Amino acid sequence: MFKTIAYGISVIGTIATLALRLLGADETLTFGISALTILGLAYVLGHATEQLGLAAGPRIGGIMNATVGNIGEVIIASFLILDNKIEIVHASITGSIVGNLLLVLGASLLVGGLKNGVQEYDAQTTGMNATSLILATIGLIVPATFAFLIGGGEGTGPGDPQFFRIEALTVGVAILLLVTYGAQIWFFLTSPESPTTAHAPEEVPEWGWRRALVILLASAAALTFSSEVLVHTLEPAVASLGISEFFIGIILIPLIGNLAEHVVGVTLAYKNKMDFSLITSIGSATQIALFAVPVLVFFGLLVGHPVTLVFTPLEVVAVAAGVIIASFIALDGKSNWVEGLQLVSVYAILAIAFFFLT
Repeated sequence: MFKTIAYGISVIGTIATLALRLLGADETLTFGISALTILGLAYVLGHATEQLGLAAGPRIGGIMNATVGNIGEVIIASFLILDNKIEIVHASITGSIVGNLLLVLGASLLVGGLKNGVQEYDAQTTGMNATSLILATIGLIVPATFAFLIGGGEGTGPGDPQFFRIEALTVGVAILLLVTYGAQIWFFLTSPESPTTAHAPEEVPEWGWRRALVILLASAAALTFSSEVLVHTLEPAVASLGISEFFIGIILIPLIGNLAEHVVGVTLAYKNKMDFSLITSIGSATQIALFAVPVLVFFGLLVGHPVTLVFTPLEVVAVAAGVIIASFIALDGKSNWVEGLQLVSVYAILAIAFFFLT
C-alpha cells in the first residue's frame, strides 16, 4: 500500500511540479508540491537501490543503500550551494545528522521496544559507527573553535583575510573524513559477518537488475529536477509561511529528503530487525558526516561557492549532544522503548530552540 502511494506521488508529483514551473504558478504551492514529490521519489530511489543491491550481495547492497539513501539531501544541498545559501547548507547537514541520531533512532527504539520489549543488536558495528560520529563531531568543533580564535565565523567569506586559513583547515578535515570513511568501508567489506547478518534469511529481488537500474536513474533525474524547483521557490515560500530559512534547512529539508528512509528504519525495528534498523539511523548519520559533508565541501570549491565547516555554536552543540546521547544508549547492544522516548525528547527540545531562533 505504502509502495503504491509513493510511486503514485512520484509520477503525479513530477508532472505537477513540471507543469507548475512552466506555468509560473504560485511559488508557495510549487514549493509544497515539489517537497511532496521529493518524499515519493526518495522512497522510489531507495526501493530501486534495494533491488539493485540484492543482486550485488548483502554487503555491497548495504553500502549502496546507505549512500543512495542520503542522495536526496545531497542533491538539495548542491542546489543550495549553487544558489550560495551556505548557511542553509550548514543547517541541513546539522539537521540530517541530528534527525537520524535522535528522531529516527529514537522512534525506532520507541516503536520496536513497545512491540518487542528489550531488543538486541550487534554492539561492535554500532560502536564503530559511534566512534566515527565522534570523529565527525571533532571535525565540526575544531574548525568552529579555530575560526573563533582567529576572528572568523560562519559568515566569513572569500574577501575576509582569515578565510584562506579557515578554508585550508576545512579541506584538510574533509580529506581526513573521506579517508576514514574509506577505511571503514574496507573494514566492513573484509571483516567476518556478524551472526545476525550471516543467518539472516536471503531476500529474493522483485526486479531484475536492468529494471532496477532504469528506475533508479529515472527517479534520480526526477529528484534532481524537483530539488532544483524546491530551492528556487524556497525564499517566496519562507516569506509566505512566516518560517525562517534556518528552520526549514535544519528541520524540514532533512525530513523531506529522508522521510521514506525514516519509515523503513522504524518498520525494521517494529519487525525486531534491529541490526538493519540501526544501519538506517546511526549508519546513515555516519555516512552523512564522513562522506556527504566532504563531497559538499569539494563541490563548493568546484562551483566557486566554498563551504567551510564553521557551524554556529547551536549547530555544533546539537550535533555533539546527538552523538553523545545516541552513542551512550546504543553501545551496550540492547535497547528499550524508554531510551527511544528519551532520544525523541532531546530532538523535540532542539527543534523548539531552532524554531524560535531567527
